[in-house]
Amino acid sequence: MRIEDLEVYRIAGGINKCGWDIYTKMKSEYRFGIGQQFIRAIDSIGANIAEGFGRYHYLDSVKFYYNARGSLWESKYWVDLLHERDLIQDEIYKPIIEKLDVLGVKINNFISSIKSRANKDKNSNYSVKIF
Repeated sequence: MRIEDLEVYRIAGGINKCGWDIYTKMKSEYRFGIGQQFIRAIDSIGANIAEGFGRYHYLDSVKFYYNARGSLWESKYWVDLLHERDLIQDEIYKPIIEKLDVLGVKINNFISSIKSRANKDKNSNYSVKIF
């Protein structure tokens, strides 16, 4: 499996593009503070999914998927704040919040499936020998 095959990764990539579009259209005086915090949080979602994907053990990878979920919530905070301060309008705010909500559900389901797979492997008679 390739990382590009993961739906959560593809959705995160689409959100990154929306986030970058928002960031690049900000006035320069807003980019340094709120803009950089916002784009770091948005980018961190996909970055943590990628890092988790690259880990060998299920439970090690889950830590990064939890971090991705945390970055998603941080991103929602920044999007809400941008909207509250009239730095983005409803026609930008609503679609990105909807995408973040969908991704939140997908990440939760993804984490559950990884943990389930880890439990299944743990309870099987399968053993690994390391030489």
